[in-house]
Amino acid sequence: MNSSDVAAPAEANPGFLPEKGDFPVRNGSAAISVKSLDKVFGKKPERALSPEYAGRSQADILAEIGCVIALQDVTFDVAYGETFVVMGLSGSGKSTLVRCLIRLIEPTSGQISINGEDICRYDERQLIQMRRGKVAMVFQHYGLLPHRKVIDNVAWGLEVRGIPKQERYATTREVLELVGLTAWENAYPFELSGGMQQRVGLARALAVDPDILLMDEPFSGLDPLIRRNMQEELLRLQQQLHKTIVFITHDLNEALKVGDRIAIMREGRIVQIGSPEDIILSPADDYVSDFTRDVRRESILTAAIVMEKSRAVILQHQTPEAAVKTMNRNNVSYCSVVDSSHINLGIVSLERAQAAANRGFDSVGENLDTDAATVTLDTPFEELIPLSLACEHPLSVVDGQGKLVGEISRAAVAAKLSEGGSEEALTSDGSANG
Repeated sequence: MNSSDVAAPAEANPGFLPEKGDFPVRNGSAAISVKSLDKVFGKKPERALSPEYAGRSQADILAEIGCVIALQDVTFDVAYGETFVVMGLSGSGKSTLVRCLIRLIEPTSGQISINGEDICRYDERQLIQMRRGKVAMVFQHYGLLPHRKVIDNVAWGLEVRGIPKQERYATTREVLELVGLTAWENAYPFELSGGMQQRVGLARALAVDPDILLMDEPFSGLDPLIRRNMQEELLRLQQQLHKTIVFITHDLNEALKVGDRIAIMREGRIVQIGSPEDIILSPADDYVSDFTRDVRRESILTAAIVMEKSRAVILQHQTPEAAVKTMNRNNVSYCSVVDSSHINLGIVSLERAQAAANRGFDSVGENLDTDAATVTLDTPFEELIPLSLACEHPLSVVDGQGKLVGEISRAAVAAKLSEGGSEEALTSDGSANG
């Protein structure tokens, strides 16, 4: 869904949390908007960006005029509350990009807007205010002050703001509880594991309550198990706080796990932006295909990708005869039953509806199967395979409020598996039945 199609939450509803991929808009603008951003390191940046060198490789330009084009014509928007992942190999420009977003590195040309304001026009005072309040950064190597206890490391940004000690400690303790470090507030960094140190770094960023979090490969230095735990921790915190996040990584699996959308960079350019599903199912070129080659499609697909429109739906107060007519008209043997608000209540089979009609029941709601399997839009595709095998009828798909939004047939699951060449996984005898 395009972020411009989503209305902003009412002020009276501060607990509003959009569905994944469904983000509010404020004043018609994105949280971050980057337009035609360039960054050239060297003495002749204008020449490096001239048409004379268009299409030339970074290596050729460096050899000929001594310039490195770190970013070239980078354009993207990040919606409020979105986790936007930028990934690429070493030297692709991703770390330069995130530092340009806070002007730790000055762009050569282009525009960077945060909350609708062009920060490339900011003076030094405005930049300091932005870095202390609107935007916080989490680095790969923690950046903790070794001589300060955990509580004072986390409180550092508030201290710089001039917040009184009692007040900043109160805020800091709330954030330490949020990240699970309450018992460690008086410890020093050297007494903590790598994962715990990164939690302190994350807590320090959250303590100033920024609008935007910039995370530059924050988990890449951690052991695999701790890294997975930190990814889960970030997802948990994002469910609670719903910050706007730009997350830098070189790890595709990490990008797929934490990102709402992913931008893939190569030699300073963005070659594709899309949802995790877009990146895996529709790679823009061979470079992206190389990234995604070893990813199992079913590990990132969800019910939303396989879902089809429900072919037969009836209200609970309608008669069994009406259910029979609906199923016959649509040539199906099962019918979904909903209430007046479209809340999914269950299913009724053609056989059961016909028997109820013969016995004179007044409504189909008296005869439905309320234990029929249902899934949500974000149910992993891997879970759909055994569920579809166990059900004779399509799986009902519901949204976060329990409303019926579609169905998934066994044939649809088989077809999606077939696209990946693995339809034999659907049944024990190797046949994919519809």
